[in-house]
Amino acid sequence: MQDGRLQAVVFDMDGVLVESEHLWEENWTRYAEAHHTPWTPEDTRSVQGMSAPEWAAYLWRLTGEPEGGPEGTERSVVDGMVADFESGRVDLLPGAGRLVAGVAARVPVALASSAPRRLIDAVLHGHGLAASFSATVSSAEVERGKPHPDVYAEAAGRLGFAGADCAAVEDSGNGIRAAHAAGMTVIALPNPTYPPPSDALALAAGRAADLDDVGRRLDRLIADRATERTV
Repeated sequence: MQDGRLQAVVFDMDGVLVESEHLWEENWTRYAEAHHTPWTPEDTRSVQGMSAPEWAAYLWRLTGEPEGGPEGTERSVVDGMVADFESGRVDLLPGAGRLVAGVAARVPVALASSAPRRLIDAVLHGHGLAASFSATVSSAEVERGKPHPDVYAEAAGRLGFAGADCAAVEDSGNGIRAAHAAGMTVIALPNPTYPPPSDALALAAGRAADLDDVGRRLDRLIADRATERTV
């Protein structure tokens, strides 16, 4: 870390800032069922953290490679997610706005999300969070999605830092793996409906109970790094 200090924080979006993981599962399930294919919890675990092109290719193959290709599959599912947002179903998690604003007042913050760009922009602008973020990255904008480190490395780079200069906040196993692989100090916020496996949780520096707890842990990290710098 530069000067021994935490320089920035990178947030995931789905399951960390907004309550939306269940909506992704609903939309994947709806698409699969429309093509006479069952969608299982194992399928959900397999695609969580993937970029939109990656999960679209998975879903397209699973459903028998329907007309329109993976691009059509992605468009259909994302249209459903945008409709869910527009109907008020993509809610901020309690304390998310306060947390982001408070951290952004101290260090730069970025977003590293598996969601496609148009949903990221809709959610951040719609919930009044966009101004707090110095950089936002969709995993569709990098070579590989989570659990690979690409989206986190890109987010850190857009802030002008290395991964080791940053803390990350993640809820999923693949997200924790991605942030850890990018060299970040990871605070896990386990999703109770889709809990990350124990081997992924073992990579996190801490496990938070809720976003208020995340805020306290980030405060300590920022303060600890500042103290180290002045010693």
